[in-house]
Amino acid sequence: MEQAAIQTHGLTRRFGALTAVDDVTMSVAPGQFFGFLGPNGAGKSTTIKMLTGLMEPSAGKIEILGQPFGAGSLELKRQIGVVPEGMALLGRLTAREYLRFVGRMYGLDSETASRRTEDLLEFMQLAGEHKKMVTDFSHGMQKKLAMAAAVIHGPKVLFLDEPFEGVDAIAAGMMKAMLLRMIGRGATIFLTTHVLEIVERLCSHVAIISQGRLVANGSIEELRTGVASRLPGTEMEQRLTLEEIFLAIVGAGGQEEMTQELSWLA
Repeated sequence: MEQAAIQTHGLTRRFGALTAVDDVTMSVAPGQFFGFLGPNGAGKSTTIKMLTGLMEPSAGKIEILGQPFGAGSLELKRQIGVVPEGMALLGRLTAREYLRFVGRMYGLDSETASRRTEDLLEFMQLAGEHKKMVTDFSHGMQKKLAMAAAVIHGPKVLFLDEPFEGVDAIAAGMMKAMLLRMIGRGATIFLTTHVLEIVERLCSHVAIISQGRLVANGSIEELRTGVASRLPGTEMEQRLTLEEIFLAIVGAGGQEEMTQELSWLA
């Protein structure tokens, strides 16, 4: 059996009385573009923080590339990249200084780090901002820089938390093409976003988390077939969108009642 790129067993994170992630067990195969979906506050970002070593689990186990993963797994961390929630950039550096620093921290030699920095600055359309500090970048520019920093070392596993938020359409298209090329070379990508159209276009497999618990996991086609089979009035040949699948599994959360309460807006 092929070894999983990402594997969790009973992954749990508690904050006092609140259980943000509750007994999540899932597996992501190598070379998979995997979408991790859920409503606001469902536990998506907390899960990514645990999977990347930014937060310790309260319980459960994580394996990355077939090896046990924890906060001290330095060699494994050099094989992953991450665009985290909040990005966590060093604002008092220029983009060039920041990327060179990140490249060196990942173990690249100085020449390779410098060459890849120039390539990424050109690709992300940031080469003309050589004098501007990162703190003075727009939100979209910071997102592009965070993506560049996440891939500069050629990671085998890439974690993305809302990577396209605030990025213009042209840059977003280039970034998506880059990610698909990474998948073509055998990398594994774990994506969380609220833009379901992006997930439907890019991802082959999806997991859905709600109130900290995993409520669906499989290929989009498997989820589509499963939802279609139990939705009243839905024909099996009808092709449900990912949004329809998501709402059927998680629920619209009282949307109709809220619409009635806000009828004064009509």
